[in-house]
This record gives sequence, structure tokens and C-alpha cells, in this order.
Amino acid sequence: MATRIEGDFDYIVVGAGTAGCIVANRLSADPSKRVLILEAGGKDNWIWFHIPVGYLFAIGNPRSDWMFKTEPEAGLNGRALSYPRGKVIGGSSAINAMISMRGQSADYDHWRQLGLKGWGWDDVLPAFKQIEDHFLGDSEHHATGGGWRIEAPRLSWDVLDAVADAAEEMGIRRVSDFNTGNNEGIGYFHVNQKRGRRWSAARGFLKPALSRQNLRLETNVLADKLIVENGRAVGIRFSQNGETIEAHAKGEVILCAGSIGSVQVLHRSGIGPQEWLAPLGIETVLDRQGVGRNLQDHLQQRAIYKVSGVRTLNETYYNLFRRGWMGVDYALRRRGPLTMAPSQLGIFTRSDPHQERANIQFHVQPLSLDKFGDPLHRFPAITISACNLRPTSRGTVRITSNAADDKPSIAPNYLSTPDDRQVAADAIRVTRRLMKQHALDKYRPDEYLPGHSVGDDDASLAKAAGDIGTTIFHPVGTAKMGAATDPMAVVDERLRFHGMKGLRVIDASVMPTITSGNTNTPTAMIAHKGAAMILEDSKSA
Repeated sequence: MATRIEGDFDYIVVGAGTAGCIVANRLSADPSKRVLILEAGGKDNWIWFHIPVGYLFAIGNPRSDWMFKTEPEAGLNGRALSYPRGKVIGGSSAINAMISMRGQSADYDHWRQLGLKGWGWDDVLPAFKQIEDHFLGDSEHHATGGGWRIEAPRLSWDVLDAVADAAEEMGIRRVSDFNTGNNEGIGYFHVNQKRGRRWSAARGFLKPALSRQNLRLETNVLADKLIVENGRAVGIRFSQNGETIEAHAKGEVILCAGSIGSVQVLHRSGIGPQEWLAPLGIETVLDRQGVGRNLQDHLQQRAIYKVSGVRTLNETYYNLFRRGWMGVDYALRRRGPLTMAPSQLGIFTRSDPHQERANIQFHVQPLSLDKFGDPLHRFPAITISACNLRPTSRGTVRITSNAADDKPSIAPNYLSTPDDRQVAADAIRVTRRLMKQHALDKYRPDEYLPGHSVGDDDASLAKAAGDIGTTIFHPVGTAKMGAATDPMAVVDERLRFHGMKGLRVIDASVMPTITSGNTNTPTAMIAHKGAAMILEDSKSA
């Protein structure tokens, strides 16, 4: 028998990640509205949630990461990948790369062209500006005063400067800001930090709102399923400390659990493809075929080059004096390698001259390792990772049982289309050309991965991409926006669930197509707009 939380809430927000923190902040700004936000993880009271380099300790740690894995992927030559997702207030913004990236204006204009009114670049730009507190100040492109702090990186590396020079030799322009609508160019990433500390959505949006008497946060909660009555979502059932609890909403239930978590809750609630749910003994409440389909992600090819005559983090890390100084520098000045995002230098360019806009993104790092979670190499090296910004491969997320604590099946289907394999091969070619530019001659770059034995033909390079490819942790699209006539659409342009009253999904899962860059900032924008839509619709109801 479930215990019921006394009283009804106006809104229940499931998930206190990037989207949930922003939605809860905006909805609870009205003191007459009672808001409940549920988070599976705990408080962010661990030092590595706040020191930027802490992602090295948070990712792959069950304290902070859901520890998901993909299915073995044919396109990755049978490999399965770790699939980190944040499990703490702030969600993935507490463990991610901290890179502030909106994508390209054409991404959002494409959404508008799909019939999604209110989602073109001119529509979303005001929302991007309203949420941010940007170090560049108020301008046509940026604003100050929002909860999302954005700053310049607090260190540089000679070897990364040389890579930037090499890209310029190839004809790629230098840019000071990737977030003006056209991100083609070379530059250092802007980051979600404040004076050398990570700035998560919990710090920027949730914690400032927790002093409000009308906002209630429950942590260490495992959301099980929606409570549905007469075709309307009226609440949520969850477990906490071994107890089953129900909470009810007079207004709406808002799923903000992400492209994996929101799908899991929906499937356990009997909402999704009937042919997936029936074999698990789950009665279908609403056969919505798109729930869990349309998974998109950015796959990067992690090329590694040994270098000489220049410092990288590899040898710095193994030098006890330098490693000690890193700690001192951070403690005294909040500077140095402990402030590093996983990637510092970005390059957006085209995999071949026929692309109409930049379609690959390089993340350049002054370090190397065999795979994430492994120790750094003991030789000086850099990593040049190229990802396809707009993959055509589509995957799935689906539950494997009706138990809330069972991990889902995640099958991104990487490199499953000829287009994606071609872009991957061409991206490695661009990487090799970049590393052969004169600006890098003095550092004698030597290809360690994929390696000199890999030929330059399409088949060899596509296979190599499968060998060295890994996720950049950008799953989107599993509950996509679209018209009711689209059988794969899950929510409408106002993020209301097709066929289910009282329910919205507001997180990265609603993206119909992936944005051309890191996806955390677009998720924050979606949350800001989604909360505004809830408030607008409540006034007209």
C-alpha cells in the first residue's frame, strides 16, 4: 500500500537535472503555486561536484552516475560503451564538460520548418539570453543577470594554441564566440563556471529557489510510474527509503528526467510502443510509438597524437611537484589544470567542401588516455576528437522489465547509415590533414590512434571510426516534438503529451533533431521556454 503525501501539488517535476532545476525555479516563483521536485540522486555535497576537473571522479562513480551501458554496437565493431548520466541535483550539469554551446541557428530554423511554431532561431534566442549571466556582458547575442553563469576558460596550453594556428592554416577562421548562430571556426570554449568553480543548474536555479516555502525537494527518490485517471496524468508513484509513496498534482506532471529517464518512467506507466510493453507484462495505457525511438547522439572519433618539445597534462600529472602545484594554484587563485573542462579548444568545420554548413566539431585536449576512466598515458600527447554534428543514425531506449531499478536497454545504432560512415571517414581525413600543418611541425605529431596502419580508403577509415569512436554523452530525441499526425511524435510544440492530459515532457528528449554542438545549453533553453508555456497555458485554462 502506498503512502500519499498530504495535500495536492500544483506541479510535480520529475528529475532535478538541468531541465528540472530551471522548470522548478520558474514555476515556484509564483508563491500561490505548490511545486514538488523529485530527484533520484542526492545533494551535491561532494567536493568533486564543484572543482571542474571533478568529472574525472564523478563519471563512472555510482554516487553520481547512473552507470548505464549501451548494447554492443555493430557500428562500433561489437563494442558496448559506458553511457554516463548525472545522478545528483543538477543532473548531468554536475558531471559534464561544462561547455556552453547553443548550436547553429539553422538547427532551430529546421525545427520551425518541421512545423514547430515558436522554435526558430529568432524564437529561442531570447530564451538563451534570459537564462544566462555571460562574462561578455549585454549585447545582441548575450545577456547578464540570469542563473546560468558563463565564463572564459582560466588556462591555456601552447600545444592547443599551435593546433589553432594549424586550423587557421587550413582556412578555418578564428572566432571569439561560438554562440552567435554560426559556430564555424576555431576558438576556446566558454564554460559554465564561476571564478574557477563548476556552475551547475542546481547552483544556478534550484538552490536559490529552495528558500521558497512553496517548493519541496525530495532526493534519493526512484520514480516508478505515473498515476493516470481517465486519460489524465494526476500524479507520480515513487519509492524512497524502502517506502512506496504517491504524490498528486492538481495541475500538471512534468517529466524532466532526460532522454533515458523520462522514457523509463513512461514505459513503466504503460505509455509507449505496445509491442515493447506487452512482453514485459505491462498493460498499455497509451500506445505511443515514438516513446523511446529517435535516439540521437554525437559519436566522436578519438584520434591521439604523440608530441615532443611541448608540455601536456600527461607528463604534468606524473610529476609530483607539478601535480602538487596544480592544487596550490587552484587553492590560491582558482586557476590552472584543476579548472579544466574535458575539452578546451573547439574547431567547427566541414567534413568535405560540399557540406552547406559546419558538420563536424573537434574537441581538442592537451592529454590522452585509452578510454575514459583509465589513467593518462605516460608519454606527452594530445587528443583530437571529431564528431558528426548531425548524424542520421537513429537508436532506441527501452526498459527491460517493469522493475524501476533495472537498467534500460540503450542502443544508439551508431554509424548505421552510409552518410554517417562517410562523415566519420572524412573526419579522420580532416584530422590527419590538420596535424600535418606547418604550425605543428616543431612538435612532431605522431599518430598513435587510429595509427599509421590504417589506410586512407573509406572502408578502412569507417572501420577505424568504429574502433576509436565513443559517445560525447549527448542523447536526445526519444520523446520528440511533432504534430499529432506524426506517428513518432510524443509531444506537441508546447511540450504537451499527445493523447495524455496533464502531462508534459521538458528535457533533451523532446528535440526532434540534435543540435550542432554540446546539448546542455539547448536543454536549459528548452526548460526555460517550457516553463513559460506552462505558465501561459495555466492563465488561459
